[in-house]
Amino acid sequence: MVGFDLDTLNRKFTQEDPEKLMEYVLEKIGSSKVALASSLSIEDQILTDMLLKINSKARIFFIDTGRHFQKTYDLMERTMRRYEFHYEVYAPESKDLEYLVSEYGPNSFYDSVELRKKCCELRKVKPLQRVLHTVDAWICGLRREQSSTREEIHLVEWDGNHSIYKINPLAFWNEEQVWEYIKKENVPYSNLYNTGFRSIGCEPCTRAVKPGEDVRSGRWWWESPDKKECGLHLSKP
Repeated sequence: MVGFDLDTLNRKFTQEDPEKLMEYVLEKIGSSKVALASSLSIEDQILTDMLLKINSKARIFFIDTGRHFQKTYDLMERTMRRYEFHYEVYAPESKDLEYLVSEYGPNSFYDSVELRKKCCELRKVKPLQRVLHTVDAWICGLRREQSSTREEIHLVEWDGNHSIYKINPLAFWNEEQVWEYIKKENVPYSNLYNTGFRSIGCEPCTRAVKPGEDVRSGRWWWESPDKKECGLHLSKP
């Protein structure tokens, strides 16, 4: 695996466009060893647009938890047609879902933080681990503005959980910049955003956001803000 000087890279690309950072990473690591994680969010749609313009064969993966909105699957179809590519799709193991639902019930994630995290672990984290074993870096659509748990992310980080690099090209973008790019490049996005949603995950765990609430307040809204991560983006130092 190529070695990066994180401090140097983060200083170098702070004033650069996100495309420049992704071009650099693909060149240094190799396109087959870099993958974009997409949940079909507006951020991930922007990165999909940028990345496929850099390399039409770039790897983009989607974790199909089995509980997404139908509109998310519809957007997935539209995006594949628009850019003429196919997602790598990763799903939970059937034995994991059989255990989860039979042992705790289909909606146990409402009962406690522990059970919600168990659901996320089986539906998201374990499939993620499978794909990340095949790469040396993954690209994510995280932004500092999104929540208190993301306020200190950097453009390039070391993901200690998976022993690979984590690239956050939009770390310093605000929501206004996101929508400016979406409109300028006519990037396809979920029309759930037009009905008050600002962060979209699994259907049972996502609701529209009220005026004045932060971007991710509609995710797991019954929990305190400092616990609102599914486990995909929690890293060891």
